[in-house]
Amino acid sequence: MALPVKDQLRYWGVATAVVVVLLWLLGDVLLPFVIGGAIAYFLDPLADRLENMGLSRAAATAIITVVGILTFALMVLMVVPALITQLIDLVEVLPSLFQELRSFIERQFPSLLDQKSNTHQFLLSIGETLKGKTGDVLQTVLASVGSAVNLVVLLVIAPVVAVYLLLDWDRMIARIHDLLPRDHAPTICKLASEIDAVLASFVRGMGTVCLILGTYYAVALMIVGLQFGLIVGFIAGLVTFIPYLGALIGGSLAIGLAMFQFWGDWASIGLVAGIFAIGQVVEGNFLTPKLVGNSVGLHPVWLLLALSVFGALFGFVGMLIAVPVAASLGVLARFATSQYLTSRLYTGLDGLDQESE
Repeated sequence: MALPVKDQLRYWGVATAVVVVLLWLLGDVLLPFVIGGAIAYFLDPLADRLENMGLSRAAATAIITVVGILTFALMVLMVVPALITQLIDLVEVLPSLFQELRSFIERQFPSLLDQKSNTHQFLLSIGETLKGKTGDVLQTVLASVGSAVNLVVLLVIAPVVAVYLLLDWDRMIARIHDLLPRDHAPTICKLASEIDAVLASFVRGMGTVCLILGTYYAVALMIVGLQFGLIVGFIAGLVTFIPYLGALIGGSLAIGLAMFQFWGDWASIGLVAGIFAIGQVVEGNFLTPKLVGNSVGLHPVWLLLALSVFGALFGFVGMLIAVPVAASLGVLARFATSQYLTSRLYTGLDGLDQESE
C-alpha cells in the first residue's frame, strides 16, 4: 500500500530542501563533479554508438578519453594562450577605444558634445573610469576565479569524474531505476525520458551549434584581419544558445572594433558584418533545425530567468545547472498542466457528469 499523498509530499519536500542546501553550501566543491557529470552526459551517446559497433564499454570509454586528451592538449597549446592574450589586450585597449570614439563624435557631431554639456561630462567621466578601473577589474576577476575555483583541481578532478561516470553510466541509470518508488516508477521514467529528450536536443544540440559558430566566427574574423577576432568569436559562440543574443553581442562588438580599425575601408567593415549575417542564416536554416530541432520547449526568457536566479543563488555552479533544471521544470510544468486539465479542479461538476454518461 502506497504512502498517503501528504507523507509523500513531506518526504520529497525534505529531499529537495537538502539538495538545495547542499548546492548552496558546497557549490565550489561540487563544481568539478558537476562539470564531469555534464561531460559524461554529453559523451554518452558517442559511447553507445561505439558499443553498437562491437566495442566494449571500457574500450569505448578509453577511445573517447584518448581523443579528448589529445583535443584538450591541442587547445591548450594553440588556442587558449592566444585567447587569454587577446582578452587581456582587449581589456587594456578599451579605454583608448572609448577615447577615440569620443574624439570621433566631437569631430563629426560637435554640437552633441559641447564642452559644458552634460553629455560631454558624462562621456568624459566614463572614459576616466574605464582608464582607471579596467585593469583593476581584470585583476579582480582573475583573483576571484583563482580563489573560487582551483583550476588545477578542476582540470584534474573533472576529467577523472567524467571518465568514471561515462564508464558506469548505463549501470548507474539502471540502479537509479531500481531504486524508484514502484507505484510512481512508470510516471517518473516517462518524465525522465522527456527531460532527457529536451536536454539532448538543447544541451548536446546547442552545444554543438555554439562550437561550430564560435569556431566559424573566430576563424573568419581572423582571416579578415580583425584585431581580437578570436575573443569576439569565442564570446559570440558562447552565448549563441540564447537566440539572436550571440549574433547581437558578437556582431556589435566586431563591427564596433572594425569601424575603429578599418575606418574608411568600408569593404572590410562590410565583410565583418557579412560574416555575422552568414552565420545567422546558416544557424537559423541549417544548424539549429538539424542539430536541435523544434521541440525543445525552452523559451529564451525562461533561460535568462533561470540563469539569473540560479547564478545569484548558487554562483557559477548555479549557472551550470540552470539549463538542466529549467528543462526539467518545463517538462514538469507541462505534466502538471496536463494533469490539471483532466482534474476535477478544472472540469468541475460538468466534467463529472460527462464521465458518468
